[in-house]
Amino acid sequence: MQSVVCAGLLCLLSSITSAADYRAGPDEYREAVRRLQPGDRLLLEPGDYRQGLSLHNLSGRADQPIFIEAADPLVPPRFIARLGANTVSLLNVRYLVLRYLELDGRNVSVDAVKAEGHSRFADFITLEHLHIHDHAASQQNVGISTKCPALGWVVKNNRIERVGTGMYFGDSDGSDPFVGGLIEANRVAHTLGYNLQVKHQQTRPPGIAERHDTVIRYNVFSKQDTLPGPQARPNVLLGHFPLTGLGSEDRYLVYGNLFLPNPTEALLQAEGRVALYDNVFINGSGDAIHIQPHNDIPRDMAIFSNTVLASGMGIQVRGGESTTYRQHVAANVVAASMPLHGGETTHNVTLAYRREFARFPIPDLTAHLLAFDSVAHEAHDLPSGLMREFSDYPGWQATGRPGAKPPPALLRTLDAVQR
Repeated sequence: MQSVVCAGLLCLLSSITSAADYRAGPDEYREAVRRLQPGDRLLLEPGDYRQGLSLHNLSGRADQPIFIEAADPLVPPRFIARLGANTVSLLNVRYLVLRYLELDGRNVSVDAVKAEGHSRFADFITLEHLHIHDHAASQQNVGISTKCPALGWVVKNNRIERVGTGMYFGDSDGSDPFVGGLIEANRVAHTLGYNLQVKHQQTRPPGIAERHDTVIRYNVFSKQDTLPGPQARPNVLLGHFPLTGLGSEDRYLVYGNLFLPNPTEALLQAEGRVALYDNVFINGSGDAIHIQPHNDIPRDMAIFSNTVLASGMGIQVRGGESTTYRQHVAANVVAASMPLHGGETTHNVTLAYRREFARFPIPDLTAHLLAFDSVAHEAHDLPSGLMREFSDYPGWQATGRPGAKPPPALLRTLDAVQR
């Protein structure tokens, strides 16, 4: 690769291909953004960036996305919020990767990353290793938000804290669906409202014909230090997919996540089609899992191999009982004041809630709870038919016993964010 020295801090490193690396500081980066073509990288120098990051009418390709990232990941550039404009604004964009950036809201009433409502699309966007903080002027201020049709997003390894809402995908009326997303290994904490909300969907944009799963895995969702109040919300709320036609067979795969206490609401609320497995739920202040109607009813539900510790309700399933949908609650370890209510329940281990259970280390919580149940503590292999059913779900830890330890990827995430 050949280096070409340019005026100021902006340098172009050209190669025999059309892709190029640009390097820029706070004074030159907006000019560099306008130059970007498929395969290019914009490397941002350390410093304070006060003019936002407007990414409009900018598209990479599937094999050559456009990268915008820190020149030195150990010293990320800091984008400081300003009134009247979202810090990272996405408009008619595809195949962009943003990583190793700090987005400091200074509690200005804007969003950190937003696919704007007047955008026609924002597809195949990857957000990695962002530190988003202090966007908490109100619950309406969001860390990462989509308000236009959004397909194929990857939101991974981000730290989001002290914001109104952590992540909000879709629009309040069910338009502008969020399709086929991957939400992985994020740490979301200290939110006024939801850590994560995925809105219900009325229709599917034309041209997206096949079924898509939205995967939510290896995240830490916490409202542990949030004060009760009128903005109280569950940690995570999942709305339904289109009720008929394209997208109606879509589902959420929610696995390997850690849900930490919520002082006023359940840790998870969901409707539609959901597979919920290998998660750990800990709430000494109330309920853990509410499967219930919101904008529609719960449809097919597979809730298995979770470990639940809750002073209130453990797993509650209501709505849709008289329909043809299956709502299977199986092979969970639940220590709660009311362990299970509703659904088709099989092979679960249930215990009464004890405050001292919360002292167990998270990696060993399942084993400690099983030790308090003399029947479960004996050899307790699951039926082979149930094992085969579970093995169809990606990432399932086939232990052959009810409940599961947090997957290693989740433990690494938790360890990294606590350091």
